[in-house]
Amino acid sequence: MSEAVSAAAARKEAKRRSKFLVVVDNTDEVRIAVRYATRRARNLRCGVVMLRVVEPVDFQQWAGVAEIMREEAHDAAEQLLQKLAEQVNQESGIMPELVIREGVAKDEILKLVDEEPDIRMLVLAAAPGSEGPGPLVSSFAQMAGQLKCLLTILPGGLSDEQIDLLT
Repeated sequence: MSEAVSAAAARKEAKRRSKFLVVVDNTDEVRIAVRYATRRARNLRCGVVMLRVVEPVDFQQWAGVAEIMREEAHDAAEQLLQKLAEQVNQESGIMPELVIREGVAKDEILKLVDEEPDIRMLVLAAAPGSEGPGPLVSSFAQMAGQLKCLLTILPGGLSDEQIDLLT
């Protein structure tokens, strides 16, 4: 087999394994990031990973209460991810990987990107209001040059039609 054919096969295989990471939270703009990532992934025949980071609960004196709160947060995260995964599957035919982590969102995102070399792009949507783009977008925009994957930040006021035109 020639080197050109081998290189083409390697690129095709890498593309098939590529994944887009979307961070799922309770903001309105998350729908924009999810729609963009899934449409783009469908068009490029890539996968989608949806990550929900649950903030740690710290009730040291009442461990039982902390555990109940932790379980409730994980249940809510799982329900949200399942709901979005169903929508993604119906709209694009993609069944995303669902990941729930506990910790600080920025740190958990960076860990996941380090652990999953197939993640090629982190997709975020900025808040459309005058208060700024949001803490995650601000944080990752400042460190974009240090990331191990592409960073796509979408305007938070895009319509579905505008998102579809971008993909």
